[in-house]
Amino acid sequence: MSTQPYPAFFSCYNQLDTPFLFVDKQKFINNLTRLRHSVESFGTELRPHFKTVKSLHALPYLLPDKTAPITVSTVKEAELLASEGYSNIIYAVGICENKLPRLRDLIGRGIAVRVLLDSKEQARFLTRFCLLNQCTISALIEIDCDGHRGGLTPDSPDLIEIAQLLHQGTVELEGVLAHAGESYHCYDPVSLRRAADNEVRTTLDAAQRIRSAGISCNMVSIGSTPTAHSYHNLNGITEVRAGAYCFFDLVMAGTGSCKIDDIAASIVTTVIGHNTERGWLLIDAGWMALSADRGTAHQPKDCGFGLVTLSNGELVEHLQVTSVNQEHGIITAMNGCSINFDAFPIGCRLHILPNHACATASMHQHYHVFDTQAQSYDIWTRIQGW
Repeated sequence: MSTQPYPAFFSCYNQLDTPFLFVDKQKFINNLTRLRHSVESFGTELRPHFKTVKSLHALPYLLPDKTAPITVSTVKEAELLASEGYSNIIYAVGICENKLPRLRDLIGRGIAVRVLLDSKEQARFLTRFCLLNQCTISALIEIDCDGHRGGLTPDSPDLIEIAQLLHQGTVELEGVLAHAGESYHCYDPVSLRRAADNEVRTTLDAAQRIRSAGISCNMVSIGSTPTAHSYHNLNGITEVRAGAYCFFDLVMAGTGSCKIDDIAASIVTTVIGHNTERGWLLIDAGWMALSADRGTAHQPKDCGFGLVTLSNGELVEHLQVTSVNQEHGIITAMNGCSINFDAFPIGCRLHILPNHACATASMHQHYHVFDTQAQSYDIWTRIQGW
């Protein structure tokens, strides 16, 4: 079993200190292209979620058209995207009052920023803020399509009351937004399709209720990476949002949204020790490099803290990271198998596939981006903070 790195032109690969966050650029681009073609084939717009990649260097690939729509999870992301000329942004986290001055400033610069809410209290303080500051902020009402997190069900009495509060005040109600978060617990094509259909149907029902009350509802925004790959009819849906699809991860592989070989991001680590009595490989990647995310724990295949590949991407069957400390990881063999320690000498490099790309990427300041097709190597800086 060879543990040799990528071709010789990547001499920097062995010069980089481990652990580091590795991106296979061609897989990254293929993942982006796959979903964009799928969504646009329905005549619907893709609004990528920036929260996973969080790098201005990635924007030419994620969204080359600066007038096209994008989603963010922090106000800082919105501010930095605006500084790059992106002007069509949804801040897809429930709005709180202390964020409004920064959003007002963005809107004053000509940036179309939409906020998200699901309560009368939010509607009231947003309306009050716009009145006092003589500004208009556009809002979307969050719809609960599967009980995953926040939002209102389509039949909630509050839905129309909130819509009326916004419509009659100084806020522009643009539409509704849903996120099928429970799709992360689907593990086969049938349940994924059911979750996708439910997301579409529920959000359209909410939009129709608002329209029936005589209030416009122009935007109908839905999305999660699993459902985004499972739609078969998007009539009435104006846009689809997704984020993790750019890298994919083991959770997404567990839902059937991708294959293991589609995962574009991994952590490069060095074997730093052998514990032959316990059957352990010790590596220099702990939870500070991998994150402590255990998103696959309740899936049919529990991947521990990550699966192991060689540097050429070949999966090492039966090995996974089963324990992490701050700067140490332990790899063990599963399913009654054992480790051939001679195949993994101290000092060799392995790659660990992440459970959750967003969580693992958040542990790093940079991506180290390798492109075997163009024979290039780049460093992309990640955005951190709120």
